Amino acid sequence: MRVLRLIAATMLCVATQAARADDTEPAWRASALALVPAGYVAGTAYRTHGSTGYLAVYPAPSNDPKTPASVFAARQALVVTLTSDATRAVSAELKPRVEPDPDDDATDFAKLHAELAAKRATLPDGTEPCDLGAWSIDKDPAGLNVRAEPSATARVLGTLPPPYRLKLGGAENTPDGGWLTEFRIIGFRNGWFLIEGAKPPGKDYEDEKRYPRSAPKPYAGRGWVASSKVGAAYANGATRMGGLFQGPFVDAKWMPAQRELGGAIDTDGGPKRLFACSGLWGLVESQDGVRGWWRALCSNQVTNCS
Repeated sequence: MRVLRLIAATMLCVATQAARADDTEPAWRASALALVPAGYVAGTAYRTHGSTGYLAVYPAPSNDPKTPASVFAARQALVVTLTSDATRAVSAELKPRVEPDPDDDATDFAKLHAELAAKRATLPDGTEPCDLGAWSIDKDPAGLNVRAEPSATARVLGTLPPPYRLKLGGAENTPDGGWLTEFRIIGFRNGWFLIEGAKPPGKDYEDEKRYPRSAPKPYAGRGWVASSKVGAAYANGATRMGGLFQGPFVDAKWMPAQRELGGAIDTDGGPKRLFACSGLWGLVESQDGVRGWWRALCSNQVTNCS
């Protein structure tokens, strides 16, 4: 049911985001940039009301893996006093953001994030709630350790298999690199992902009747894995394609980014690195080294997640 609501929210937002990508910024935004307080990065100028403008701003470290932003945190806006013709900024003040932008799709995804926020009490203390598809990229023959706590010294609960090269006499669908072990990311803390529901590598893509009983079986319970050992594919999160956001919000600064073989990023392929998550957003590094947020990641290994 949650997946269906995500699809519905996505469909509602596609037209809005496509339109916003072509919008021109208001004349006053350029002069308002000089008024952005130190430590903040300007995003979209999301409203002009008479002689007042509203500029989305987010803390500069929002896309730093050491201090990732939270989609659940209170937001702020730079409230800008404009000239009488609303073409230039005169002064500005940082204030709590209490009114949603009517053109912002945050309202469409608010319920999904509210459901995730409500689950915070079921997660270990200090865990940021997330909901993303992902897979293990660890090639260690011993497998990826799933630990009881987000620490390299914590007790090992089980392992996730390395890439599995299934052989069925030519009838297999195994990719060249082998099938990866998929799971759900449900939380994040200090460089570690809390995961659950790991599946036997490739079982969803091969002939179920011929899938070997001897195939590796991953630890399917809840536990922690290092973020450096996790990968995923870009999915359609109904945001502007072709780049990443400085914070986990669609009105944060947008930065163009490239796919591995060139061209703007979209739902074909995935990031070079996955650092952190917050709600339905993942903090990633694109193949050309741009670090930012992308909404919706998946673990489909045979097609894109559009």
